[in-house]
Amino acid sequence: MKLRLLCVGRLSEPYLRDGCALFQERLRHYLPLAVEEIKEQKAGNRGDLLRAITAEGEQLLTRIPTGAFVVVLDERGRSLTSEELAGLLERHMVAGTGEWVMVIGGAHGLSDEVRRRADLLLSLSSMTLPHQVARLLLLEQLYRGCTIIRNEPYHHR
Repeated sequence: MKLRLLCVGRLSEPYLRDGCALFQERLRHYLPLAVEEIKEQKAGNRGDLLRAITAEGEQLLTRIPTGAFVVVLDERGRSLTSEELAGLLERHMVAGTGEWVMVIGGAHGLSDEVRRRADLLLSLSSMTLPHQVARLLLLEQLYRGCTIIRNEPYHHR
């Protein structure tokens, strides 16, 4: 199974780039991984904000292949433990799902169209997280999930 992260915006801080690079490298030992960034749209006023979110959503939707299982990060989504995420990932691996696409919106969130495309709305926390931090947390949790599946010692039970 392949993993693809679709992210709005680039990582701006060196510590985030380093952390994401570390977990991307680790994850690639388990699954093929691609990370795609789309340009974050500028938004000055309320009308611009809606236009920006819509434009980002259209760009994201065009990059989701037909048949992929789509996980959209959203603060209103479902919370999973690390073990539950690992179990879901493993079930999809065993079932032969070809690709998981995970979507991380920008600073202003995601369009309703992107949310509707989701097979799973996933919340990493009930707190609001910057989208760049969410990317790092998601990569770490995916790596953790792979080590749980393989019963490796990274995750302490």
